[in-house]
Amino acid sequence: AMIGRAGAMAAAAAMVAVGGGDFSDLREIKKQLLSVAERSRERGLQHSGKWAAELAFALEPLPLSELPPPPVLTEEDARDLDAYTLAKSYFDLKEYDRAAYFLRGCKSQKAYFLYMYSRYLSGEKKKDDETVDSLGPLEKGQVKNEALRELRVELSKKHKAQELDGFGLYLYGVVLRKLDLVKEAIDVFVEAAHVLPLHWGAWLELCNLITDKEMLKFLSLPDTWMKEFFLAHIYTELQLIEEALQKYQSLIDAGFSKSTYIISQIAVAYHNIRDIDKALSIFNELRKQDPYRIENMDTFSNLLYVRSMKPELSYLAHNLCEIDKYRVETCCVIGNYYSLRSQHEKAALYFQRALKLNPRYLGAWTLMGHEYMEMKNTSAAIQAYRHAIEVNKRDYRAWYGLGQTYEILKMPFYCLYYYRRAHQLRPNDSRMLVALGECYEKLNQLVEAKKCYWRAYAVGDVEKMALVKLAKLHEQLNESEQAAQCYIKYIQDIYSCGEVVEHLEVSTAFRYLAQYYFKCKLWDEASACAQKCCAFNDTREEGKALLRQILQLRNQGETSSTDVAAPFFLPASLSANNTPTRRVSPLNLSSVTP
Repeated sequence: AMIGRAGAMAAAAAMVAVGGGDFSDLREIKKQLLSVAERSRERGLQHSGKWAAELAFALEPLPLSELPPPPVLTEEDARDLDAYTLAKSYFDLKEYDRAAYFLRGCKSQKAYFLYMYSRYLSGEKKKDDETVDSLGPLEKGQVKNEALRELRVELSKKHKAQELDGFGLYLYGVVLRKLDLVKEAIDVFVEAAHVLPLHWGAWLELCNLITDKEMLKFLSLPDTWMKEFFLAHIYTELQLIEEALQKYQSLIDAGFSKSTYIISQIAVAYHNIRDIDKALSIFNELRKQDPYRIENMDTFSNLLYVRSMKPELSYLAHNLCEIDKYRVETCCVIGNYYSLRSQHEKAALYFQRALKLNPRYLGAWTLMGHEYMEMKNTSAAIQAYRHAIEVNKRDYRAWYGLGQTYEILKMPFYCLYYYRRAHQLRPNDSRMLVALGECYEKLNQLVEAKKCYWRAYAVGDVEKMALVKLAKLHEQLNESEQAAQCYIKYIQDIYSCGEVVEHLEVSTAFRYLAQYYFKCKLWDEASACAQKCCAFNDTREEGKALLRQILQLRNQGETSSTDVAAPFFLPASLSANNTPTRRVSPLNLSSVTP
């Protein structure tokens, strides 16, 4: 066995990647990519093979003299060749048990890997078939892959004897992860990345297991150019979007500008920070370059959905249906299309179909949760969100969704827990903060609520609701000056962004300010605000009444009071328990038109 090990080691040594972040020799990198793509395909690792091939395609073609040589065969390889060739043909036809049967007793690294991988996939296929049968109203998600325990025992023996190559270590890691032995799995994947840095699969598995930046710091990763791709990917996953975009930019500058993988990752990164226009334009560009691509198109459809772009979403759905209607992403796009048309039952049906095709597909669980929420089926929504979290603990939408379902069920303590988790994953997302603030308000923790609303305003409030909620809190607490201040800021915000927003809260703000200035005897400002109130249906009568009162008082000769005026101001930071106290200046409304 040692000869085989030595042969494999020599082959692996020939494949060690160019040193840390060094992209000076792109030809060498291209050679490595072509070579590892071939080796991945020989072992049935199609996704890693595809990744390497796509990346290699983005680089300049090599002349004949520089093409990588075929891998060196050892004695063991020659002995196992017939069994391997036969079994690989069965494997490609998804006859995994049959492939494993003919590979029993093979000693060469490649054949042994295929033997173990066939057994693993056979167990996964049976498990998925079981899961699909039980995917009615989302009951038991607890079907186990029966082969895992045996595989773990056999692979750990080989691991102790140091007889696993990079691919073997990768498979051992996958088995450990499936058995929920996360810590051991991470160690094994790191080892796999050291032994065979070019195999993308091992890096990708690490991406799914690392939950925060701290964990990333403590990993001793091999210093190769592959690490740059890994870091960019994990930064995107961990919502460290600035860092991710910098990494991808430097990879593009290094010579990978044609890589569709990088372009799609940049689009996903912009999607994650909700820079919707940028993400849309990059996705459109990507579709021009790779018109039959299906990966990431579900993310593209989420963007079209958020923008309510019905014709574009309809076109995308039809287009993907023509390419391959039984792909998970296609089902999700069609689901989004029906959801946008408010046909929620149909949408849920397509998300279910996506999950029948791949029960581990995260996006579909979350989206299905949203549909059940629309259909007021909270228990099914909770099930779906829980499944999403089982697949990926970092899915903030699922945590947020759980918060919303418990809000509907009027269980604020539960809400608080789930919204907190969502907020931890997206600290700068104002929607999570506003939701948290509402929770605290329900639990009567008004100081905490104030902090949340203020923070939501500070990070850039998407829905422009935080200031109104803060103002209403101040109203409740009879802190009229702070309330007035929040309303003033809110009105300035609404009109400065130039959009015509739903006027409901704007009228509330004008009504409050009119009454506030009236109490302060600032008649000019009060009447200006009261006139604004007259422009809205719900406050028209009150506005008119107030104008009449002001007129009366003016006629009686009460003069306008001037002791209130002070420069209008809103501080950058907020002390722990109170919003700023400062006299409010009259609001200049001459420029404001509803």
